[in-house]
Amino acid sequence: MITRMSSLFLRTLREDPADAEVPSHRLLVRAGYVRRVAPGGYSWLPLGLKVLRRIEDIVREEMNAFGAQEIQFPALLPKEPYEATNRWTEYGDNLFRLKDRRGADYLLGPTHEELFTLTVKGEFSSYKDYPVTLYQIQTKYRDEARPRAGILRGREFVMKDSYSFDLDDEGLERSYQAHRAAYIKIFDRLGLEYVVVAATSGAMGGSASEEFLAVAPTGEDTYVRSTESGYAANVEAVTTPAPPALPVDDKPAAQVHHTPNTPTIETLVDFLNQAGLGRQFTAADTLKNVLVKTREPGAKEWQLLAVGLPGDREVDMKRLEAAVEPAEVALLEETDFTKNPFLVKGYIGPKALLDNKVRYLVDPRVVTGTAWVTGADQADHHVVDLVAGRDFTPDGTIEAAEVREGDASPDGQGTLVAARGIEIGHIFQLGRKYADAFELDALGPDSKPVRITMGSYGIGVSRLVAAIAEQHHDELGLVWPRAVAPADVHVVIAGKDEAVAAGAEKLAAELDAAGVRVLLDDRKATPGVKFADAELVGVPTILVVGRGLANGVVEVKDRLSGERAEVAVDAVVEHLKQLVAK
Repeated sequence: MITRMSSLFLRTLREDPADAEVPSHRLLVRAGYVRRVAPGGYSWLPLGLKVLRRIEDIVREEMNAFGAQEIQFPALLPKEPYEATNRWTEYGDNLFRLKDRRGADYLLGPTHEELFTLTVKGEFSSYKDYPVTLYQIQTKYRDEARPRAGILRGREFVMKDSYSFDLDDEGLERSYQAHRAAYIKIFDRLGLEYVVVAATSGAMGGSASEEFLAVAPTGEDTYVRSTESGYAANVEAVTTPAPPALPVDDKPAAQVHHTPNTPTIETLVDFLNQAGLGRQFTAADTLKNVLVKTREPGAKEWQLLAVGLPGDREVDMKRLEAAVEPAEVALLEETDFTKNPFLVKGYIGPKALLDNKVRYLVDPRVVTGTAWVTGADQADHHVVDLVAGRDFTPDGTIEAAEVREGDASPDGQGTLVAARGIEIGHIFQLGRKYADAFELDALGPDSKPVRITMGSYGIGVSRLVAAIAEQHHDELGLVWPRAVAPADVHVVIAGKDEAVAAGAEKLAAELDAAGVRVLLDDRKATPGVKFADAELVGVPTILVVGRGLANGVVEVKDRLSGERAEVAVDAVVEHLKQLVAK
């Protein structure tokens, strides 16, 4: 079927939308693929829906290819299953909650682990029924605090979520690897540049976890990779190599020094290096103690948490949030300091924290035997040579310090370099968290119950549209990979001559009959407008039918390279057919 622009529900824009932050948002709106309805909510117009459906088809084909079976759940879900796993509480404000006319609680599904688990429990009971993998492609809802970047981070989005159910951990590993291989095929077919990185599991739970990130400078996720090995990880999942513990007996005694007007690391180091202490200090010799407060899901009260880290590092809030999830984290307010007078701003040390039973977690670099300059819990005073394991013992360690380029790779090979990406897929080995919650068992061959183990695997289907656009555009507009483009060939009628229009109609019909998807610009617009729209819309091949038709030639333009070639009218259909088939 030929898509005619004269009747297509399409309006292209010459100006960028005022709220556009990234290229995909700007171009998808300008090219008439999507329209904003509300913060985080977008309508899919005909061209956008064509791209979305192409992506869905590729995802579906690769999922079906390894034996996964598609089902469909409602988006409107009852509260009770999510209460059983505590996610009704853990999701916090990110969950859309509502009541029906009878006052019963419901939610709009963010993910469907509970429903998949209950469905399998209701249908299968024997070990002979397993393994099984089920998936759906469905709209999800999350009440994002700051929806941004168009369809990259919205409150309503399309997602493929699948779940594997196995009798043992070996089966789970096979299911995990099957999904991993399918994801690689999917993202390869979509023409994406991507990396696979170690990740955290977040509110989903589980152990082994990897993310697939589309490489993009506009991505929200920072990842690092080693210069000398295959190590790659989201910064939230990077583990800090801890140095070996040191002896404590050979360290000088801790001493408190008067350090006036030194509430910052910089002013402290400057003061120490002019204090005649017999050695030079750097920020890395100081122990910075950062105070935050955390609140567990469902709790009303906040609890203080102190994070100790070398003074040359800042706390990375995303790493901190990942480390304490599902608890929420907030910075202290002035009232918090008023309530806790032992917290002396700029001079907080381990002693007051531990004496007042504040949970104190330190960076893995703070090992036994390391000596530090840190706050003495008194204004204008610091303690020098406070030794971990001798003078203070923290409550544990936490991965909350920023990860930098040049840091040692956690696998001991090379150093880390950083880049940014867009999360397009995430795979987890969930284990038995949800099976335990719902007592999902199979009767084994010995007639004893076997607890099922699960995997969870997601792909952001609608986000993929934006991710592809982020990687495939230029200054003129979108440049779709052929696998997802809304058409194979964009036929432009360049001229008002009826013979030209008739020739273009004939070629479009022949291409359509040959199985080539055609977008035909048969509007009564100027060639300049048509050419600009062809560049903006981004179909990979543009066929211009114009004055050359009188000489038996038409122009074929490659949207990506800009290369143009004149091709005989009699040969162009076969030429394009072969081009599309590549």
